[in-house]
Amino acid sequence: MSSGIVSVYVTFANAENAARVGRQMVEERLAACVNVLGPTLSIYRWQGKVEEANEVAALFKTTAGCAEILAKRLGEVYGYENPAVAVWPIEHAPAPYVQWVRAQVR
Repeated sequence: MSSGIVSVYVTFANAENAARVGRQMVEERLAACVNVLGPTLSIYRWQGKVEEANEVAALFKTTAGCAEILAKRLGEVYGYENPAVAVWPIEHAPAPYVQWVRAQVR
């Protein structure tokens, strides 16, 4: 049974950008919370070449119903040509946490 909330995983070029976008999404009530995680090394294929980049990952907490709106908005303010935005369903979470997330997003 799904909790109705999701985590949205996003990578950013740096912590400042992640924090700026994260704060904006919380202020716009598209996310209840964002965790800006530590640096990560990303290895990926882009335009036929294997690339490496130092990035910062972030986890946005929102409702399943708001995830698509959040993903679209992230694409508008993100800064990458092809933003990595992955939605992960949260199957189980404590009821008070689920209620809090739902109360924070529109």
